[in-house]
Amino acid sequence: MTKKAVIGVTGLATMGRNLARNLARHGHAVAVHNRTPARTKALVTEYGHEGVFLPAETPEEFVRSLERPRRIVIMVKAGAATDAVIQEFAPLLEPGDMIVDGGNAHFEDTRRRERELRERGIHFVGTGISGGEEGALNGPSIMPGGSPESYEALGPLLESIAAKVEGVPCCTHVGPDGAGHFVKMVHNGIEYADMQLIAEAYDLLRHGLGMPPAEIAEVFRSWNNGRLESYLIEITAEVLAHTDPATGRPFVDVVVDQAEQKGTGRWTVQTALDLGVPVSGIAEAVFARSLSGSPRLREAARRLPGPSRFKLEQRFADDVEQALYASKIVAYAQGFNQIQAASDEYGWGIDLGAMATIWRGGCIIRARFLDRIRAAYAADPRTPTLLTDDHFAGALGDAQDSWRTVVSISAQLGIPTPGFATALAYYDALRAERLPAALTQAQRDFFGAHTYRRVDREGSFHTRWELPDRPEVGA
Repeated sequence: MTKKAVIGVTGLATMGRNLARNLARHGHAVAVHNRTPARTKALVTEYGHEGVFLPAETPEEFVRSLERPRRIVIMVKAGAATDAVIQEFAPLLEPGDMIVDGGNAHFEDTRRRERELRERGIHFVGTGISGGEEGALNGPSIMPGGSPESYEALGPLLESIAAKVEGVPCCTHVGPDGAGHFVKMVHNGIEYADMQLIAEAYDLLRHGLGMPPAEIAEVFRSWNNGRLESYLIEITAEVLAHTDPATGRPFVDVVVDQAEQKGTGRWTVQTALDLGVPVSGIAEAVFARSLSGSPRLREAARRLPGPSRFKLEQRFADDVEQALYASKIVAYAQGFNQIQAASDEYGWGIDLGAMATIWRGGCIIRARFLDRIRAAYAADPRTPTLLTDDHFAGALGDAQDSWRTVVSISAQLGIPTPGFATALAYYDALRAERLPAALTQAQRDFFGAHTYRRVDREGSFHTRWELPDRPEVGA
């Protein structure tokens, strides 16, 4: 009898190839297929010794090589390419089979695809996979959505290849339809904010304190031994310590200062606006990348005047660490609030503590910090914001003076710190007893009769406004 594969991967670019290898390395027979057969053959030729691969040249052959229920993982470009692959394979499947989309799809596309395939009896599992090509091969963080029934058949396979922290797989069933891809989207949005805050810390040490990159690398290495321990802090130290072999200059100085993006950060901000959830830290990080990628605008503005510079004391680096940690708390709090809002809106029932748990390993934002978030949600699963958790509230209290010093000094120096500044503004807005939004609403009532609510009685009200008479010009 011909051996059947327990799972198949179609789309064998870097991520798909590494995911197939990861599955094979863990003892799973894997069917592999690519639109270009040469890529399938290359995978088997190079890595066939790592496990059992069943190569297929056609979709029909690929589907026939899978045991029931068939599990097909699609690893192709999001958007039209994903729809094309689904249209190609869905007619070959039977009720109970499943299609797993492991790309960075927009969650609304995932909801549509799940609904359409459910009508045909096919499970569609939108699955966030974080960790890049290394994670795909050696253990990613995996965020599958879809039906509970699909996870019963798929979950054990995904958990076996996911990263492990203290023996716990960094994989769990997130929730129905688009929940998995939504959580991955917000994960990426938080990643944008985290990276922006780290970049601002570097900029302050470099251009505020005048430290060379190699010295800043040592500062980041020391931070990585404490509460800021994370993959991003670790790799930042490595980047800053690296010397460009061609020029002998610090590597960071030969990289063009224009950051690119693939869209998930932008989606996070757009979706937050739809949900009415303020994610100002993530938004500032997205806008900072956009600004960096506007060379004509930046070139034209270089003639604008700036402040005088002054010398800072070395202890300012400790203030920067405090500001970085406090701003990081705010960014993660905003991201988790967005996940909660979407979970409520779409009825997903997402366990926020479980999301912190599966992000502790494999993914780009993996960090010691996530253990504290997990503990916060274990203590109160419906906490309105992580900022009020006792541990984080204490850390924010300790950071007050340093955080405000960093924001004010960066403004005096003319060093842009939109991430630090907007995090502090968000924090202060939440703790304010009264916000100037009262004036904004009064203005709206004046020019548009939008009404307002009062603090002393129920209901909506409108005032009949009239501008005072003004003397004519020249009178």
